[in-house]
Amino acid sequence: MKRLELEDLRKLARLHLIARWVVEGFLSGLHRSPYHGASVEFAEYREYVPGDDLRHFDWKALARSDRRYIKRYRSETSAKAHILLDASRSMAFGSGALSKFEYAVYLAAALAYLLIRQHDAVGLAVFADRILHRRSPGSNPRHRREIFDLLESLAPASTTDIAGALTAIAESVRSRGIIILISDLYEDPPKVLEALRRFRFDRHEVIVFHLVDPAEREFPYEGLIDVRDLETGEKVEAYAPAIREAYREGFAAHLRTIGDASADAGVDYQIVDTATTFDEYLAWYLAARRRAR
Repeated sequence: MKRLELEDLRKLARLHLIARWVVEGFLSGLHRSPYHGASVEFAEYREYVPGDDLRHFDWKALARSDRRYIKRYRSETSAKAHILLDASRSMAFGSGALSKFEYAVYLAAALAYLLIRQHDAVGLAVFADRILHRRSPGSNPRHRREIFDLLESLAPASTTDIAGALTAIAESVRSRGIIILISDLYEDPPKVLEALRRFRFDRHEVIVFHLVDPAEREFPYEGLIDVRDLETGEKVEAYAPAIREAYREGFAAHLRTIGDASADAGVDYQIVDTATTFDEYLAWYLAARRRAR
């Protein structure tokens, strides 16, 4: 299956088509799956078709009956996953094919599709300064449609209170599962990490996708510019070349602080460049899940 480039995403009318294309294209090109060697149980047979992985070919059935079969497997245990999506106004920023929020929606959809394909249940919580929408984990076709329909309807909405939203969600998630945070993390890092530690204390796996637009790292602007806070509307006039180096150093330090604190808290943390296709981050997610097991 042809890989879908970022600039192609809007050409597909429905989000579930995009998610399917992204995930199936990723899996078809995955030569060394992080799940190899994972504990699985036999599910059923199906007929072999050219291109199937020969490691699952039933040679005994071929010898007995001259029929070609593939053994299909499923995970021994399924998980409940909660995707937490930041819909604050800062996520509306974008300098390339997609804004951070658009990228986050596509990534959330791809992860939901991948999780359900792996027989996990998926829930969704959308937040800004409070929880805006909530869906409990599920995996049946109707639930999957509800998740995609909700994701398609979203737009950046308000100011940020990541820590408050995470704390509220943590208080309501009873059974142990997977917490997947997708956010640009525009909040005081200690507050965010303290909220994530609550999930770890309750023995959840915690995975953080930190969305960063390339322009936020490089600050490529020239001349006199107006720097506007997307959430408050506050504007500051600045001469870009004069502040570029200090800005870059400050932003890099911000990323290091969050990355180091995440490692200390036992949180899987990944910086997501919104100019990069999704394959790298889906592979990282699968590797993070395998480490957690």
